[in-house]
Amino acid sequence: MKVELFDFDLPQENIAQHPVFPRDHSRMLLCLNKELNDQQVFNLADFLQPGDLIVCNDTKVIPTRLFGKRGEAGVEVTLHKQEASDTWSAFARPAKKLRVDDLFVVAEDFQAKVIEKRDAGEVLLKFNKADGDLVLALWDHGIMPLPPYIKRTKGGDEGEEAQDRENYQTMFAKEEGAVAAPTAGLHFTDELKEKLEAKGVGFQAITLHVGAGTFLPIKVDDTKDHKMHAEYGVITEEEATRINDVKKNGGRIIAIGTTSLRLLESAVDENGVVQPFAAETDIFITPGYRFKAVDVLMTNFHLPKSTLFMLISAFAGLDFMQTAYKHAIDNGYRFYSYGDCCLLERDDTVEAIEE
Repeated sequence: MKVELFDFDLPQENIAQHPVFPRDHSRMLLCLNKELNDQQVFNLADFLQPGDLIVCNDTKVIPTRLFGKRGEAGVEVTLHKQEASDTWSAFARPAKKLRVDDLFVVAEDFQAKVIEKRDAGEVLLKFNKADGDLVLALWDHGIMPLPPYIKRTKGGDEGEEAQDRENYQTMFAKEEGAVAAPTAGLHFTDELKEKLEAKGVGFQAITLHVGAGTFLPIKVDDTKDHKMHAEYGVITEEEATRINDVKKNGGRIIAIGTTSLRLLESAVDENGVVQPFAAETDIFITPGYRFKAVDVLMTNFHLPKSTLFMLISAFAGLDFMQTAYKHAIDNGYRFYSYGDCCLLERDDTVEAIEE
């Protein structure tokens, strides 16, 4: 289907540059029963039921944006996918300053060799550190890989960078490996979690290491020509069993964010049973897809013509999402990673779009 179907105009002033505090005081647009209702996240328990299960993503973002040098030339790289214990794919700026066999030097004891150049400014870097030592070096020298629509000064103001290290992690963050936050989880606080549990709503964490491909624009005119980025996810046997038990007992699965939803839908079989999973997924969900695992989705507001806006259009209907987004824009909702969120229920009547 045509990518332009998923376009909309978003004023710059609607793009959030910093989160709201407390986190659960973000606005939440209820999109239930084909009606819109302005709420706040701290009231989430009022719209869930005892026996529901919230499934969240416990990936932890690591600071993968690095400033270094090739000789005397300054180069910035953002690591976006780990390919071996010491090797990462990265987007380089300016990429023309890096050639195969060049050394990208971040610090005297932290550097990488360019072992391959790829299309669209991408390079493959082999570091002089691996595994935990490499992650520690990233924490020492890297900065948080904020999406390009969140503006910071080059290298980040020290105070602002320190705040982003905390602000760009969810309260569920545990498993290191993401280069982008599962942003719907940013709205949760201990107080909100306690309120939900008191209502009888459960929590289950699964892991999808979000990649920077989340922010890449679709550069084709038709969705059939788009190549989806792959991300690594894990659902253990114990986690799958708990999710399936809730479904068997009539509880609903509430996915917190599109990352949790995509992993669940990657792991579910044709009978609606979630299977253990430990692999990459490049699932690309567009209208006409039949959801088998997730009943309700809490998610932030997404970019025009993005794979994520296509996903929510498949989940709740393109026309309804266009109406909801217009309402959100007109009423000053804050968009994207540090912005507000919406709560959607699955609409099984959504069909593929005929063109």
